[in-house]
Amino acid sequence: MPETAIADHGLIGDLQTAALVTTGGSIDWFCSPRFDSPSIFGALLDDERGGRFSIHPAGPYTSRQMYHPDTAVLITRFSSADGIGEVVDFMPPLDDAATAKHRIARLVRCVRGKITFDMVVAPRFDYGRRQHEAILFGHGAVFVSSELSLTLHPVREPDDEYLAETRLEGSDVHLRLGLTAGQVRGVVLETDTAEPPREIRLGEFTDLFDDTVGWWRSWLARSTYRGRWREIVTRSAITLKLLTYRPTGGLVAAPTLGLPEELGGERNWDYRYTWVRDASFSVSALLALGFTEEAARFGGWLGDRIREGGPGRGEGGPLAVLYRVDGATDLGEEDLSHWSGYRGSTPVRIGNDAAGQLQLDIYGEALDSVFAADRAGFELPHRGWVAVRAALDWLGEHWDQPEEGIWETRGGRRSFTYGRLMSWVAFDRGLRMATAHGRPAPIEDWTWQRDSIYDQILNQGWHRTRQAFVQHYTGDELDASLLRMPRTGFLPSRDPLWLSTLDAIGNDLVTDSLVHRYDPAASPDGLAGSEGTFSLCSFAYVDALTRAGRLDEARAAFEKMLTYANHAGLYAEEIAPSGEQLGNFPQAFTHLALIDAAVTLDAALG
Repeated sequence: MPETAIADHGLIGDLQTAALVTTGGSIDWFCSPRFDSPSIFGALLDDERGGRFSIHPAGPYTSRQMYHPDTAVLITRFSSADGIGEVVDFMPPLDDAATAKHRIARLVRCVRGKITFDMVVAPRFDYGRRQHEAILFGHGAVFVSSELSLTLHPVREPDDEYLAETRLEGSDVHLRLGLTAGQVRGVVLETDTAEPPREIRLGEFTDLFDDTVGWWRSWLARSTYRGRWREIVTRSAITLKLLTYRPTGGLVAAPTLGLPEELGGERNWDYRYTWVRDASFSVSALLALGFTEEAARFGGWLGDRIREGGPGRGEGGPLAVLYRVDGATDLGEEDLSHWSGYRGSTPVRIGNDAAGQLQLDIYGEALDSVFAADRAGFELPHRGWVAVRAALDWLGEHWDQPEEGIWETRGGRRSFTYGRLMSWVAFDRGLRMATAHGRPAPIEDWTWQRDSIYDQILNQGWHRTRQAFVQHYTGDELDASLLRMPRTGFLPSRDPLWLSTLDAIGNDLVTDSLVHRYDPAASPDGLAGSEGTFSLCSFAYVDALTRAGRLDEARAAFEKMLTYANHAGLYAEEIAPSGEQLGNFPQAFTHLALIDAAVTLDAALG
């Protein structure tokens, strides 16, 4: 099959895992039972060895893809010379109990004329490393590996004529299905079930569809956003919900791994985990939209992580940089050397060694999210406050040292200005909560730490020649992470020092609306090659322009960024010089920043 672009996918999920569906009707990425579990379908990263579940017309066709309005139900429409058909894909939402049982529902319909669909179910368990057996039944099929099984249930009425031609090819199941206008069939793929396949009545499938649509619309009805960009903000909110592991409240950075930041390059990481930084940012974005339950759930997840750590956990302090969705930290990197990678981009890594890095900014992001939840009425319990105090006590002894920083560089530690900025945020938010609620705290010590960081940033983070705050204390390179400086309250948004920095970033790192994180050539990060512009930073630039009062520029930049979304309103991590999307997809960080920028700009425009 021809290679599919990263952007040529839609996302479906059940709040415990997710799948990517191409505009050609192929599920080429799906992990089970969780986001961070081994893949079952992985053609996204290896067309021959990854496995897929495809449904598409047998002959030439064109296709379009859209979401059923205000839901995570995906519709792929096919047009051929003889007719029009569609495939409706969704995963029924699951409740809070973690389970290995997941269902992917795929309805196949002929809308006009006649159309013949080819269906191939070709799983490749454990990233294609584990063999399996396929068994055909009178109704459906079963795929069995040593650790996991899949069951394929057909959707049809008992008295319907058999329209499918089914055959086994090795361990894969192939079906050919001819339909005429009005005819409907389909399948439900179920994981980890001991039951044999059964015929699912169309009425049962319709109820499943209606329940899924109703669930998403009921959830979305809680949104308080009524701004100018409701459609794209709504899609971003649904995407964040799809990337949240419901049993714990942990938000994964993306549902994928190994998608490159540069085609053919080595910047290929596993993002199927919960970063303290990314997930902390979600709190303010979700609260801004009225989704208080989700913010509270993540607050609980974060509180558990802080309490688990405690003083003396190690060099990284009470918090790890990232976790599995259940809070585990076994994240050592491993190369999938048997996979060819997306368009030849290797190595394909699972796990992420960034978990062992020292990234001081995470304490500021974590405390800022706790502070935001506190202001929204979710007061911190005593045990939570004890954990916050322990984290700040640790930070007080460790903030003034080199680190790997927000971008997880692998070229050695430096005194990153952003890490210092967010350490200032951590002490500032701790002080605010202590004084607001009369909580016991070493106020004088925290105040001294906060003020010392402030003075250090002004003395060492400000570069007189560049007239800007720079990436780290020993160079003059710029860094787009500092676009968040006015949002933190470190400096007023129209302070001359900040406005000068904003101009410098605009001159050096911005092309039209697109923003680079930094310049790897000027500030080596220990990795070969380059990367695209970082969409998180592009939306942060909109936010910074808005706060600086440059509303026309902000609105133009925001509207331009919307043109880089894919057909379904989804964003990967980066934008290549060609304009195509790069990096893991869809990326929570980008959608969080989009929401923040839209809310800030809406409020400023009035």
